[in-house]
Amino acid sequence: MTLEEYHRLTPLPHPQGVVYVKPGARGYPDPVYDLLARAVEPFGRRALDLNPGVGWGSLPLEGRMEVERLETSKAALLALKKSGLKARRALPWEAEEEAYDLALLALPAGRGSRYTHLSLLAAARALRMGGRLYLAGDKNKGFERYFKEAQALLGYGLLLKREGPVRVALLEKEKKAPPLGEVWSVFTEGVQGTAFRFHHLPGVFSAGHLDPATLLLLESLEEVRGLEVLDLGAGYGGLTLPLAHRGARVAAVEDDWASLLSLQRSLEENGLVAEVFHSDVDEGLPKEARYDIVVTNPPFHVGGSVLLDVAQAFVHAAHARLRPGGRFYLVANPFLKYEPLLEALFGHWEVLRQDRYKVLFAVRR
Repeated sequence: MTLEEYHRLTPLPHPQGVVYVKPGARGYPDPVYDLLARAVEPFGRRALDLNPGVGWGSLPLEGRMEVERLETSKAALLALKKSGLKARRALPWEAEEEAYDLALLALPAGRGSRYTHLSLLAAARALRMGGRLYLAGDKNKGFERYFKEAQALLGYGLLLKREGPVRVALLEKEKKAPPLGEVWSVFTEGVQGTAFRFHHLPGVFSAGHLDPATLLLLESLEEVRGLEVLDLGAGYGGLTLPLAHRGARVAAVEDDWASLLSLQRSLEENGLVAEVFHSDVDEGLPKEARYDIVVTNPPFHVGGSVLLDVAQAFVHAAHARLRPGGRFYLVANPFLKYEPLLEALFGHWEVLRQDRYKVLFAVRR
């Protein structure tokens, strides 16, 4: 898949309009969102979709209710905007309190129990008394446990639909929701002799500790002082902070809003500076931006599956964004085969380190 193909938005006809989808944007095709869309019915005037992806689950409510969507992924936000669906960049727990008659939540179980709990709490807090919640998920990814948790928060609930492992339940708010509480976490980790305090929100990759692959990549880098470095998929800053501390001028791009907010706070708390972009791969960067070094620890998991569309787009973006002679460093699990793509784009590559992970290196000619 080329970078142009990755960024292409594809229209899908639907009785309520056209929905645009793209690689990297969750929600279609997805059996959880599909069953949710077939189960949901209007109730009241205002609806809230707390994990919309491309908007497939709440699309049947369009024209029948006022629908608001809170989304964290830049890729999904681009698709929602193209579809003309009302959405804003926000975390689930930033929803207006007791303002909605209906809420929808496709369980974000892949982001961990804390993020999922806060999403359920957000739904409970956003609904008016007597409001309804449609809850969708997969029984193999904790649906039954989260359904019980939702019942404890809201009250009455029943299972509406099931297809294979996918479930949709309907709940009604019968009691006042508890307070949100603290959402931030912090940990300290030493990197090459320097201690950094990483602040992060729930749902980010490698919460509470630096990923060993990130540490291996940092150990593999040559001098970066004074150079312009692009960190693709920066997360909460495991690469960005040490690189900025070492004197690099870092541009950090990240698709996930929770991760980007975590990165911004970590930079501030550590007295470091970097350019930060909420970006679907490189689309948020200035068109003319070019760099001396590109580093990445790319994502490859979507739920429990291996999906390399985004990671391969990172490799294409690295090649496009490097100056001639620029260096590219990628760290990955040994079983992930990036080497043929590096060979096709850069003409050569080498393995700098290989342990539990491998660090691949290439130079832009």
